Amino acid sequence: MTLDTVKHADETPDTDQPWAELGLKPDEYARIREILGRRPTGAELAMYSVMWSEHCSYKSSKVHLRQFGEKVPENDAMLVGIGENAGVVDVGQGYAVTFKVESHNHPSYIEPYQGAATGIGGIVRDILAMGARPVAVMDPLRFGAADHPDTKRVLPGVVAGIGGYGNCLGLPNIGGEVVFDACYQGNPLVNALCVGVMKHEDIHLAKASGAGNKVILYGARTGGDGIGGVSVLASETFDDAKPTKRPAVQVGDPFQEKLLIECTLEIFRENLVDGIQDLGGAGLSCATSELASAGSGGMRVELDTVPLRDSSLSPEEILMSESQERMCAVVEPGKVDRFMEICEKWDVIATVIGEVTDGERLEIFWHGEQIVDVPPRTVAHEGPVYERPYARPDWQDALQADDANKLARPGTPEELREQVLKVVSSPNQASKSWITDQYDRFVQGNTVLAQPEDSGMVRIDEDTNLGVAVATDGNGRYAKLDPYAGAQLALAESYRNVAATGARPLAISNCLNFGSPEDPAVMWQFAEATRGLADGCLTLGTPVTGGNVSLYNQTGETAIHPTPVVAVLGVIDDVNRRTPIAFAEEGQLLYLLGDTKEELGGSAWSQVIHDHLGGLPPAVDLEREKLLAEILIAASRDGMIDAAHDLSDGGLVQALVESCLRGGNGARIVVPDGLDPFVLLFSESAGRAVVAVPRSEELRFSDMCGARGLPATRIGVVDGEEIDIQGHFAIPLAELRAAHEATIPGLLA
Repeated sequence: MTLDTVKHADETPDTDQPWAELGLKPDEYARIREILGRRPTGAELAMYSVMWSEHCSYKSSKVHLRQFGEKVPENDAMLVGIGENAGVVDVGQGYAVTFKVESHNHPSYIEPYQGAATGIGGIVRDILAMGARPVAVMDPLRFGAADHPDTKRVLPGVVAGIGGYGNCLGLPNIGGEVVFDACYQGNPLVNALCVGVMKHEDIHLAKASGAGNKVILYGARTGGDGIGGVSVLASETFDDAKPTKRPAVQVGDPFQEKLLIECTLEIFRENLVDGIQDLGGAGLSCATSELASAGSGGMRVELDTVPLRDSSLSPEEILMSESQERMCAVVEPGKVDRFMEICEKWDVIATVIGEVTDGERLEIFWHGEQIVDVPPRTVAHEGPVYERPYARPDWQDALQADDANKLARPGTPEELREQVLKVVSSPNQASKSWITDQYDRFVQGNTVLAQPEDSGMVRIDEDTNLGVAVATDGNGRYAKLDPYAGAQLALAESYRNVAATGARPLAISNCLNFGSPEDPAVMWQFAEATRGLADGCLTLGTPVTGGNVSLYNQTGETAIHPTPVVAVLGVIDDVNRRTPIAFAEEGQLLYLLGDTKEELGGSAWSQVIHDHLGGLPPAVDLEREKLLAEILIAASRDGMIDAAHDLSDGGLVQALVESCLRGGNGARIVVPDGLDPFVLLFSESAGRAVVAVPRSEELRFSDMCGARGLPATRIGVVDGEEIDIQGHFAIPLAELRAAHEATIPGLLA
């Protein structure tokens, strides 16, 4: 078979090419021919197809994502923003923290274990590529109906993959979410987050500069697993009639990644690299084109020097392979020998595959024959940009008019008690310990808070006890009712969770999970959610440092609920002052902070008791969220509270159950005058938290809240071995614990 060289492509303009099978549209293929002035070679076609895929190019979302760069709040903590492998923020004392959340949704449905495992591996390498040591991971997860047979296939595999890979890397898993909803049945969401720590001077960027500098590929050999992988797989809806859209899922090796991490960190310590990029989605196509595009020159690559696991791979397959545990570095010639010595020490394969040139082209050769000659920016950064049509769906008004506040409520204290037990033992509200116990949450010894706390927290300096807290949140039910408000509610909840532990929120990352962008209703949801998030970040002063868009989470005509997942990172000066959720001591006074209203749209109660989704989600007041956060942070710092728990899914009763069970103590609750006990327990009004205040601090705490204008209502006391809603019902902690902890093991047995 004739090798499809640049010369051959120029001489055979009419050769049929499989551009449609590779996911390109007719106008996209025509544009590639226009850029090159000829037809692309097979290798060039492979590169453009993966790099112009939805997953890699953001072609449907770019026009909306620009808001994150336009609506930037004043925040001097931001060191590196959108456009790099991950964002970086200043947390003080010379430390910088990098964090990012990404998706591995479609691969995890096809092959749950490896899909989820390589999702963790990929996000860890993104953090590593910034120059940071990865210190923790998190996993926001969404699955189909809890009792659906396929959930028993997908969930255990995903959890095992996350735990297996993360545990082997020695990274604590400090938080995340697990949500069940039938809308995710064919499209589970497996989002992964990693946090890394470095000094300011250690930040590295993805660029290839300096003519004559060597391009070194190091890490695992390149194989046939994941050819096209997530780049193509995540750019189409699932359709059994299109097997070409289901390439092999990548296979991960966490032990190889651990060696790669330590090897890379030693290389950084010796200042041996000028630019670095991990190989994730689109593999070598991405690494070479992005490094060259962000640099000051061109690049020449000898593709036949790439170490292979499978010698039969074609050049196109090598360029498209998404084999894991690989990095690409740009190294000055005088530093190559030392670079290679360190790789050999760590038993990491390293090969010079090319060099930076003083030209403007990315040129790739195969056994001396040129197979790629492209302007790198056209591959990496100048892909298609679509202004997809979008329109508010005609069913939105009817959905919002179907008011959850009008649903039948419990008529007696006995019914209210029964519904409390049903809600707190429902799959979404029940204990997730069956899942989180499979993760090592405390490896490395610096975890100070982990599941089921409001946010995960790790110490980053053992001398000063400086730490960071991270929370992820998202509520697809809220976003389905109102995508603008739903995105802001996700932001507000994550912000509140970080503040509840005593940390000051600094910045966000996001993973925007939606259906097909070719559906105008889905694009309207995306546009509204993005606008809501950008506006919310501007108000809260938390810039977007980066993130991920996952589209085509759809089976046929059925899209998932719009699910913007928001990760908020905060800093705490002394982790010893952290605030846990546990009601740990009898006699602590319980205060409800914020206003409780009849807000049941999208609530856990409406879902569990009535299988209902309708009405409006809780109202958002971001100024109130800022005030609540300031009170929670100050009270934590000054020792005024012993425990705090944000109120969100499931309302006050969910928070009481979790805090009582965590601390092993009950609570006596008095319903405030004029408030329906049902509304008190199940409302999901935002901007609220419940706190446990030592009696000695009550006056100081209530005075602070009063002076700042934050409603603070004393609702009870930590006491006994039951939750007693006085005058209505009581439930022993033993009964609550049995109900709360039995659900998930029972479903997955």
